[in-house]
Amino acid sequence: MTASHIEPIVHGGDIDGARRRFPDAPEPWIDLSTGINPHAYPVPSVDADVWQRLPQSGAERALREAAAHRYGAACAEQVVAAPGSQALIQTLPRLVAATDVAILGPTYGEHAVSWARCGHRVVERRNLSELGNARVVVLVNPNNPTGRTIAAQQLHDLAAALAHRDGLLVVD
Repeated sequence: MTASHIEPIVHGGDIDGARRRFPDAPEPWIDLSTGINPHAYPVPSVDADVWQRLPQSGAERALREAAAHRYGAACAEQVVAAPGSQALIQTLPRLVAATDVAILGPTYGEHAVSWARCGHRVVERRNLSELGNARVVVLVNPNNPTGRTIAAQQLHDLAAALAHRDGLLVVD
């Protein structure tokens, strides 16, 4: 994938576009995109002041510590808090000089598009054994849409191998 051949990615919720492409399809349409659910999980009331201030550093630290504990990171400094994965998907490629990027697919299309837009040479691979010498490896765990999971030890081994060549493992 090259930056000059990038098509825009529609990130779900485009029911109007689907209706235009398939005008004779039966109604109602159901959008199965991640995070879109007409029957939301019951959430308790949130105090109005939560929307009137930024999170305090102590709250962010507690969040990162809880995430580090849950996901087995050595410390909270290894965890990045963001308003959503989409922000990180678009930011990470800007932090690395143009290089070879292998994406374990099939998975979210935004990863490949974001890395290619920043001048990286992107390839999609189907197996961990096919990653080659890519300096950056991107994988989703558990993966969407396949449900594939990669064991923690395999992730640690891959991260160590990449570290030896000044590489980066991105796990979404």
